[in-house]
Amino acid sequence: MQALWAAADSAVVRGLDQEAPPLNLAILQARMTSSRLPGKVMAPVLGEPMIGRQIERLRRARGVGKLLVATSTHESDDPLAAYCEGLGVEVFRGPLDDVLERFRAALARHPDADTVVRLTADCPLTDPELIDEVIAHHHEVGADYTSNTLGTRTYPHGLDAEVIRAGALVDAAERAEEAYEREHVTPYIYRRPEVYRLAGVARHTSLAHLRWTVDYPQDMAFVRDVYARLYPFDPEFTSDDIVALEVNSSKAPA
Repeated sequence: MQALWAAADSAVVRGLDQEAPPLNLAILQARMTSSRLPGKVMAPVLGEPMIGRQIERLRRARGVGKLLVATSTHESDDPLAAYCEGLGVEVFRGPLDDVLERFRAALARHPDADTVVRLTADCPLTDPELIDEVIAHHHEVGADYTSNTLGTRTYPHGLDAEVIRAGALVDAAERAEEAYEREHVTPYIYRRPEVYRLAGVARHTSLAHLRWTVDYPQDMAFVRDVYARLYPFDPEFTSDDIVALEVNSSKAPA
């Protein structure tokens, strides 16, 4: 916090020639045609679609300058797109399977974006403070790619966050040829440490054994239970609050 205040004070002294802060464009990828749990992003969690609960948490990430939902042009995603637009969230629609191209085209709408924060819509317990930490570390070290899953995982499954320099994402979209790299967006970058500067954020004490993502009915039941127990008392409940629950992980297979 001291560094933030010092930077603000310096901006006042130097005046209008101060460089603008980087624009971090968060792109939340979502689709209705999940192979393991179709329609999960619109499934109700405490009376709201699951993706709406995730967006509510993402809006608390201070480092995110713009939030965009990237879904497909397939008709099955029409209700999803309409719902997100109704929340006041920008929606971009692109290829269903070539998700890397979907990200590139969404980024092209925002040429002033310095970085892309990649998020997936199966993480309704996403942690806005952790996202801010990954963004801050990315800029501090001048990385091309930063995540909290690089190397050995230390965070619960379902808190994944990736930050990518905009130019690196465009480069990957132009060069990646493997279907896996096109579908999962970032492998072309993190598989090439000799080309891109990679950085990571990790916990001192691992919580990698906890499962908070939603792929199976057991996962959905766990998330609904978390919201029922915590949200009515504190809509901004934290990851620490979830860890403290007696049942703090889905029992679905990893």
